[in-house]
Amino acid sequence: MLLIVLFASFMDLLDVTIVTVAAPDIAGDLHAGEAQLQWMLAAYTLALGSGLVTGGRVGDDHGRRRVFLVSLACFAVASAACALAPTAGALIAVRSVQGLAGGFMVPQVFGIIRSSFAPRARAKAFGAYGAVQGLASVAGPLLGGVLVDADLWGLGWRTIFWINVPVAVVALVAGVRVLPESVGVGRSRLDVTGAFVAAVAVLLILVPLTQGRDWGWPWWGWALLAAGFALLGAFVAHERSLAARGGHPVLDPGLLSIRSFSAGLGASLLFFGALAPFFLVLSLYLQAGTGRSAWETGVVILPYAIGSMLTSGAGVALAGKAGRALLVTGALTLAASQALLFFLVRDGAAPGAWPLAAAMFVGGLGLGLGAPILVNVVLAGVPRRQAGAAGGVLSTVNQIGGAVGVASLGTVFFNALPSSPTSSENPHTVFGHALAEVMPWQIGASLLAAALMLALPKAAAVQRD
Repeated sequence: MLLIVLFASFMDLLDVTIVTVAAPDIAGDLHAGEAQLQWMLAAYTLALGSGLVTGGRVGDDHGRRRVFLVSLACFAVASAACALAPTAGALIAVRSVQGLAGGFMVPQVFGIIRSSFAPRARAKAFGAYGAVQGLASVAGPLLGGVLVDADLWGLGWRTIFWINVPVAVVALVAGVRVLPESVGVGRSRLDVTGAFVAAVAVLLILVPLTQGRDWGWPWWGWALLAAGFALLGAFVAHERSLAARGGHPVLDPGLLSIRSFSAGLGASLLFFGALAPFFLVLSLYLQAGTGRSAWETGVVILPYAIGSMLTSGAGVALAGKAGRALLVTGALTLAASQALLFFLVRDGAAPGAWPLAAAMFVGGLGLGLGAPILVNVVLAGVPRRQAGAAGGVLSTVNQIGGAVGVASLGTVFFNALPSSPTSSENPHTVFGHALAEVMPWQIGASLLAAALMLALPKAAAVQRD
């Protein structure tokens, strides 16, 4: 049972990053612009984040096994539609559907684990989920490079989506046989209004950030951005009003009064918000700037996966005693790797494979220390009766942070590229300059995340109701 839900989670999380290495090939084949490349990532993560809390409530009310299997089937169909997409716009649209299916599927993983394991075994199961999450974030670029360069049956980049279909079918058949059914205690009315307002608010923020360069940064783009932040304020007011009336808001305002949880939301937003766009801009730099193939790009990123695997196991094992210290160390290590990469590309020189591998390896060490245990450490400061709601909010913020990161830091990268490069310009210098513009922002986000992590509980929770 655990293998099935973790395998499905890995596939879902893999699709957040697997597109990054294939992005140049997708852009060339579908004639996608810079903003469309950003939307291919942001649309998926935004839809995924938007479905998490609602999906959790639906699973609690109608059966987690049932919702998991239906969502998994929808994910498989959406993956096939992505593989068949004829245009960039169509791919973005079906990526949104794919992300929404994932948003309904992932909460059932938490619910199934929570209802199927004793408290101490449950902590280990959640640790395994965290390790899978960290591994998926770095395995995507490597697997994407392999599949794109292999060009199986002449399908090129489309194989990164086709591969989901047989995997999902196997998990679906096995899940029908072995997954237990479970429901939540009591039924609660979905806060449809709150979920809708929050999704629209984030979308209003993402659209001008992503499309601003193509639009020429008009005044109405800034007006959309302001409207998005205003709508976020309306969302908070609605949630407070609903909670005061005894309802069940998407975001319980009482959670924000818990200092460690508020700090954890900010740290998680920065940690994953800086990580999500990293592989996109790095892939574009390595392929368009240094002339590497998709496979060679995946090989450059491979040390990231190796470093993450080396530290994730130790991080999970030690989280019960030193969770906060591990998180701070992980964020600082990630900042160090970003600083090393900035030093390598800032002067316009083409770094060799070994210096790049060193920067990637150090980054992987930081990711392995932080990503697998972040959720458990943040939730350790939340009362047990609120742990389920807090976990849903935290997971949602992780995904929305990734979407905002892709939109904002992707915009910094593309704004640094000349609008009409001349033939005399060295591609490495052009793309190296653009990457160097992004890195200080990522370093700053990692350092600020480390500072916020100091407010978290010292250790992760060992058990969860």
